Amino acid sequence: MALVVICGQPCSGKSTAAQCLEGALKDSESKLITRVIDESSFHLDRNQCYSNMTEEKMLRGVLRSEVDRSVSKDSIIIVDSLNSIKGYRYELWCLARAAGIRYCVLFCDVEESHSKTWNKQRRENGESSYDDKIFEDLVGRFEKPDKRNRWDSPLFELWPFRDGIEKSSAAILDAVSYLTKKADAKSRDVGILQPTIATQSARPSDANSLYEMDRATQEIINAVVEAQSQAFGGPVNGISLGQGLSPINISRSVGLPELRRLRRTFIKLTGQSSLSGPSPPSDAESAKRMFVDYLNRELG
Repeated sequence: MALVVICGQPCSGKSTAAQCLEGALKDSESKLITRVIDESSFHLDRNQCYSNMTEEKMLRGVLRSEVDRSVSKDSIIIVDSLNSIKGYRYELWCLARAAGIRYCVLFCDVEESHSKTWNKQRRENGESSYDDKIFEDLVGRFEKPDKRNRWDSPLFELWPFRDGIEKSSAAILDAVSYLTKKADAKSRDVGILQPTIATQSARPSDANSLYEMDRATQEIINAVVEAQSQAFGGPVNGISLGQGLSPINISRSVGLPELRRLRRTFIKLTGQSSLSGPSPPSDAESAKRMFVDYLNRELG
């Protein structure tokens, strides 16, 4: 259904925003299934995860893999993490596009001084906090989202220090409206990312389907050649191929090279359409019917 990326500096209210968004979605009339994916889901310590580049890269890999397994058209996944690198947000956007779902970014905009104060308060209260060195490093490397980038759009902005974060916050309500609105039956919903052939996995097909298609189309070619030879090269109408198959009507003489070219083109087109359409025919009769229809369109 959707992927929501929570973004912000350390200690900027991201987890609170994720909880409020999850609660608002559960309170909405849509009653959609929601799930929050964060570091605590894997019992990871934030200071250890961001202690060096290797650990941080491993953390992003764990979160990305879990998102990839979880995204579907039946649930809303909320990624509650720093998500501070624009290249990483692009990777998450690609996962949403491959799944054919909606995507948005919820940004908690807080000044560094306020985030530092909140981090210090958490440490004094015995809550989870960042070490000062790690905090400064993360703030210095933070890449603010830009709504002009497709992987940062649509962008919903919260100002936790100024306005606080509630389920009734304007950005939360706008995000809920975007995530739960129904697609217009008359026009494609621009909020739903459309997978391309490059992001789609080829459908698994019967290992025998290519052999069956090759054999069936060759039998049709042989029948056409035989019928033309009996007609001494003249036009052939109504080549009978057996029960359940339409006759082939050829209005002109067709040489073997052209028939072979049409056969190769048919097999190629059938393989390409299997990426986004029906699977290739796995039995000889289905392949013959499709090839006969193709020849009648091309040569009739």
